[in-house]
Amino acid sequence: MTTLPSRVPDTRPSRLTRPLYAYALLEEFVLLYPLYALLFTETGLSVAQISSLFVLWSLTSALLEIPAGAWADVVPRRHLIAAAPLLAGAGFALWLLLPSYWAFALGFVLWGAGGALSSGALEALVYTELAHRGAADRYARVMGVARALGVASVGTATLLAVPVMAHGGYAAIGTASVAACVLCALAGTALPENRPRRSDGTATDLAKGADPAPGYLRTLRAGLAEARGSRAVRHAIVLVVVVTVFWEMLEEYVPLLSASAGVADQDVPLVVLTVWVCVTVGGLLAGPASRLSPRTLGVLLALAAVAIGAGALLGSPVGWILLGGGFGVCQMMSVVVDARLQDSITGPGRATVTSLAGLGTEAVNILSFPLYAGAFLVLGHGPAFALFAAPYLLTAVLMSRGGNRRASAR
Repeated sequence: MTTLPSRVPDTRPSRLTRPLYAYALLEEFVLLYPLYALLFTETGLSVAQISSLFVLWSLTSALLEIPAGAWADVVPRRHLIAAAPLLAGAGFALWLLLPSYWAFALGFVLWGAGGALSSGALEALVYTELAHRGAADRYARVMGVARALGVASVGTATLLAVPVMAHGGYAAIGTASVAACVLCALAGTALPENRPRRSDGTATDLAKGADPAPGYLRTLRAGLAEARGSRAVRHAIVLVVVVTVFWEMLEEYVPLLSASAGVADQDVPLVVLTVWVCVTVGGLLAGPASRLSPRTLGVLLALAAVAIGAGALLGSPVGWILLGGGFGVCQMMSVVVDARLQDSITGPGRATVTSLAGLGTEAVNILSFPLYAGAFLVLGHGPAFALFAAPYLLTAVLMSRGGNRRASAR
């Protein structure tokens, strides 16, 4: 079994957090985000074709999630993390240079592949680096801030996209998006990485305490075996998938929910902004929340489910605050359960195990969108939101019975 690098005093946390936070900001600072669907429509794509692109995007990420995770347990993780935004940037450039269905499809494949490269690898690198510095208990706080910065960056890019589009068109939007991806890659190369020393299995290296260098297949099998054989890891993976997937899916429908509740078109961005602010605050509170007892976390998640359902049904200013508060708690919980997963992993396949949670999230996402569409046709947006928030009540029970994650880590 591979252990984490030996702990040293955490004298320079900024060496990790500065490039990490820069990466989180730049990764989401893509001015194309709020406009690429419009680009597809103006190119002549139908709704069915656009939907097929989204499915292709999710399928690419799902198929590459575990292979990329195992790769991140064999090669330097920061190299994969740096390559991820370059693939996305190449896809964006392709969209603007050769706008057509097949160019859009290839761009989504590149984007999905980039997401798979960084998914699992980033969490594993941050946790291992913090553990190397004797600060693994800071993981939830550090990743919470990174998630909050990502949400704030999306909001800023959305606000800037309109004036940039008005003055420079898609050329300016695309150039800014590709530039953000390149800068994000540079931030990824600046991430520190301390991994256990590997050897080629020689007697000299083994006598010095180096771990035998595992091959790709051996690492992949080790990660899958840990997920299959450890109850704590399985429990944490399930929590990561369930806590993450539903609120992130519902967030995509907030503009439609607010419009169906009678909000004027010009006021819909205010509703979205309210939700973004609450989600950002939720990420910032992940560090303190990670110190709460499992029972308290379960109660908070149950309250979030009630807030999401009630807020969607009310469809009023108070309702939007409740909805945003519920999403903010879910964002906070997403970081906390990710920290619980990282604490439960003890073998050499940290990124591989983490990628299993990413695969589960992608798979449930693929199923959730058509299910939501069916629920909307029967119930409408408000009741559909309440229906999809209901699983959090059961998840709250599961979380409250999860035990102390720090005890399992030690």
